[in-house]
Amino acid sequence: MKKPSSTLINEPTTKPNPDEPVVYLNGEYLALSQAHISVLDRGFTFGDGVYEVIPAYSKNLFRLQHHLQRLDASLTAVKIKNPLSAKQWQQSIEQLIDINAYNDQSIYLQVTRGVAPRDHRFPHQKNPTVFMMTSPQEKPAAEISITGISAITLNDNRWKNCHIKTISLLANVLLRQEALDKGAEEAILLSDGYATEGAASNLFIVQNDCLITPPKSPLLLPGITRDLIVEIAQQQKFCLKEQTISETDLLNAQEIWVTSSTKEIAPVTKLNDKIISNGKPGPHWHKMMQAYQSYKHKLRTH
Repeated sequence: MKKPSSTLINEPTTKPNPDEPVVYLNGEYLALSQAHISVLDRGFTFGDGVYEVIPAYSKNLFRLQHHLQRLDASLTAVKIKNPLSAKQWQQSIEQLIDINAYNDQSIYLQVTRGVAPRDHRFPHQKNPTVFMMTSPQEKPAAEISITGISAITLNDNRWKNCHIKTISLLANVLLRQEALDKGAEEAILLSDGYATEGAASNLFIVQNDCLITPPKSPLLLPGITRDLIVEIAQQQKFCLKEQTISETDLLNAQEIWVTSSTKEIAPVTKLNDKIISNGKPGPHWHKMMQAYQSYKHKLRTH
C-alpha cells in the first residue's frame, strides 16, 4: 500500500468537477468519482474493518489524538496492524481538510483488512485498505435547543464488543431505524435492565442534580465527545458520577442527554411516552452546552 511520506504528500489528480470532493485512498488524493475499491475488499464481503468520524471546526481538528488512540485500539482489537503512524495520519487528514473547501468538516476514515479471496480466515498477505472522505459538518438543528429530541428504549441485541468501532453496524442501523419508524430520533439501549448508550450516541442523565454516565465497558463505545463532557464537568466542578444507569433511573431522570461528534449534546425531552424535564432542555444541559460551545470557540480560533 502506498503511504504518504513524512514531508510531502502527492497532490490530488485534476478534478473533472471543481465542486466534487476529494477523497484519500491508499496514499492518493482523488476526486470522489475516481476512487474505486475492489468488490473483494473484506470491508465489503465481511464488514471486516474499523472507522472513525472526526469533526473539524474552521479546519481545526477536534481532539485528533483521542480519535487516533481509539482508532489504534479498535485496530488492535480486530488484529489489523495500524497502516500509518500518528504523524502520517495527522498529515494525511490535515491535507484532506485543506484540499476540500468546507470550513467545518466531518472526516470519515475507514481501515479494512484489505483485498483477498473470500475466506473467513485472515489473508496471509496483509495490505489494509485506507479510505478517508470529508463532508460539511452540519450544525445541530436550532430547534433542538428549544424542544429537545424524542427517544425510545429498545433491547440491546448487538454483540458484546461494542467498544470496538467496527464498520459492521447493521444492528445499530436496525435499532436506529426502528426508533425513526416509531417517530423518535434515537434509541436508548437496555441490556439486562441497564441503559448503556444510544444506537448512535453515548448517554448521560441528571439525577438529584448530579450528572451520571455509564462507565466504559465492552457494552458501549468510548465516545470522544463523551470524554470531553466528563472533562468539562470535572473542570466546572459539576457533580459527576460514572456508574450504571438502571431503566428506573433512566425513566425518572431530571434530564437525559445523548452525545456524539455529530449530535454534540442533544437533550432528550420525551422518552417513550413520558415527558422529560417539562418537555424542554434543562438547566444542566444549558450550562454544559455553554461550556461545550466555549471549547469549540477556542478550537476555531486556535
